[in-house]
Amino acid sequence: MTDEKRTNLNSNESREKENAPPLIRSTRKERGRQNKPVEETPLKKQFWVQIRILPIWLRVILVLLLLAGAVYLGALIGYSSIGDGDSSDVFKKETWTHILDIINGKES
Repeated sequence: MTDEKRTNLNSNESREKENAPPLIRSTRKERGRQNKPVEETPLKKQFWVQIRILPIWLRVILVLLLLAGAVYLGALIGYSSIGDGDSSDVFKKETWTHILDIINGKES
């Protein structure tokens, strides 16, 4: 091929590229800018106010009550079902002094 033919081919290719629609390459930011119309509105201060259904102090009290209930039920079930004792005896002072005496080694 001669140099003239090469330049003609190159010029034809460049003409086709000029006539072709441009490739659209954009970033996410540019696409966001293109889709949103620019409006000039005065900026308003927005305050986020979170409304709690249960205040924190009430949550703490509820957790403590649930914990006390779990201890109560655990002692009741453990002493009456597992320990073969009477369920009404679980919260008597004599029962707990007897248990502490066994733990401390005063009674066997």
